[in-house]
Amino acid sequence: MTNDAQDSVVIERVFDAPVDLIWQMWTDPEHFREWYGPTGASIPVAKMDVHVGGARLVCMEMQTPRGPMQMWFAGEYREVIENRRLVYTESMSDESGNMSLSTNEHGRHPTTEVRIEFEDLGNRTRMVLTHVGIPSDSPGASGWIMALDKLDAHARTFAG
Repeated sequence: MTNDAQDSVVIERVFDAPVDLIWQMWTDPEHFREWYGPTGASIPVAKMDVHVGGARLVCMEMQTPRGPMQMWFAGEYREVIENRRLVYTESMSDESGNMSLSTNEHGRHPTTEVRIEFEDLGNRTRMVLTHVGIPSDSPGASGWIMALDKLDAHARTFAG
């Protein structure tokens, strides 16, 4: 894993929802499945054992001209501070959570780290997402922007 600034996506958002609701969107598999991934993606599997050392396994499915394509991601929670900070690793994997051993196009191991900082603004939440290990101009970066738009819409249905 690298900490080079050019290999990180940093996105700041303010949501019109309380911090405990935004936290749930990240840590409750049922909520997570509703918004995660870029537009058009579905999440048929989201297993999340949210505690330090706990495992996560997520399947993202996209429709392509050749039919459905699945991508599996596995990782481990490194830091869990309720309503404040969530840190986990993420690697391409198979459906059993066995991580890919190959390197990416830059010769690096494909494990990345996602850090989410939450700030309570009353009935609003400031969130800063940092995904270390993917370039800011990558498809993954635009995928995060679409996913966070979906998170905003999903949270609004509960923030009432």
